[in-house]
Amino acid sequence: MRGQILDFDPTAGSGLISGDDGIRYAFNADQVTPPASITPGLRVDFVPVAGQATSIMLLAAAVPSSGPSATPGVPVDTFDFAKVLFSFEGRIRRQHFWLGWLICLGIGIVLGWIPFIGLLISIALIWPNVAITVKRLHDMGHSGWLAVIPWIGGMVAIGGIIATVGMSAIAHGGNFESDDPAVVWPLVAPALGIFAIASLVQLGFLLWIGLTEGQPGDNRFGPNPKLR
Repeated sequence: MRGQILDFDPTAGSGLISGDDGIRYAFNADQVTPPASITPGLRVDFVPVAGQATSIMLLAAAVPSSGPSATPGVPVDTFDFAKVLFSFEGRIRRQHFWLGWLICLGIGIVLGWIPFIGLLISIALIWPNVAITVKRLHDMGHSGWLAVIPWIGGMVAIGGIIATVGMSAIAHGGNFESDDPAVVWPLVAPALGIFAIASLVQLGFLLWIGLTEGQPGDNRFGPNPKLR
């Protein structure tokens, strides 16, 4: 199994390794080969035995391209604007998902009120919103096609509202201007119910992909974005 050294006490000659399975393992320096300076952040290969890491092999890793100061195996917090917002490849961590989501939300709120330009911005924001959703799904080990769930929910809500209001209007003789609650409520109640259900589906999906821990280690979509 592979993992990274979280902590090491040279005086006691012991420390902790975070395995790619998400479990922490204690280890002793005499289990590490080749003999070298043991520092937190180093990637290792080891054999887990009853909560202990044994037969530990220090791994050589290339310095990532995100910057000369990056250390192999240490969590990377660099926010790659272009990759996060426009690429559908690979994985992103939860922190970067929420940063991307807030950027899209802020742009939409600030520019959305401008006539015509606001409409164009709303259409343009579809791409980055889908991009961050797909990569977050990848980090969880799921297909990016699941990103269509909130969009389908929205379209079903719009269609359901139109159909409900239309059928209710026909049933009440097209009386949209009545002040009688007995006439108005049957027109709006089903539409509000459909809208509420669709909104809950979209909120639930957002919280699911925004709060769920990514898969430890590499998966079929790429390396763990926390350790690059």
